[in-house]
Amino acid sequence: MGRPTTKTDLITAATTNYEKMNTFISELTEKELSTPFDFSDDEKKKEAHWKRDKNLRDILIHLYEWHQLLLNWVESNANGINKPFIPEPYNWKTYGDMNMEFWKKHQNTTLEDAKSMLQKSHAEVMKLAENFSNEELFSKGVYKWVGGSTLGSYFVSVTASHYDWAMKKLKAHRKKCME
Repeated sequence: MGRPTTKTDLITAATTNYEKMNTFISELTEKELSTPFDFSDDEKKKEAHWKRDKNLRDILIHLYEWHQLLLNWVESNANGINKPFIPEPYNWKTYGDMNMEFWKKHQNTTLEDAKSMLQKSHAEVMKLAENFSNEELFSKGVYKWVGGSTLGSYFVSVTASHYDWAMKKLKAHRKKCME
């Protein structure tokens, strides 16, 4: 399936990718869980996140924090408080710095807490998505605060697409552990 463009596809893709990710996580071995992520010898993996995340907790917390961005953004703007998706002082050019702050903030968060936090925030995001109609999610110009995109595209990005990103990273880590 391509990138979702309907509410039904959004719910299906987010749910499916979340379940796939959790199934994959449940199958990680003790060695895979205890070995720090290290992609430093792969010159194809240049993006900052390949260096940033050192373990499963870091990935789960990243997903959780992006859920929080969406939840806070929608709630604020729906209540008449105009806020950008990326909170100040960050923007779309500096969100890597924001991601690093999320990483720092959670270095004492346990893996079990991260799993619980993500489970709760995923449920909250899915419940929020259910509150919107297909048109509200996937028609441009419905909400001025969304800008030139659609509200649904933000939901897709923080759920289905982000879960897919997490899976790719976890699969790359598993492959490294087998070398």
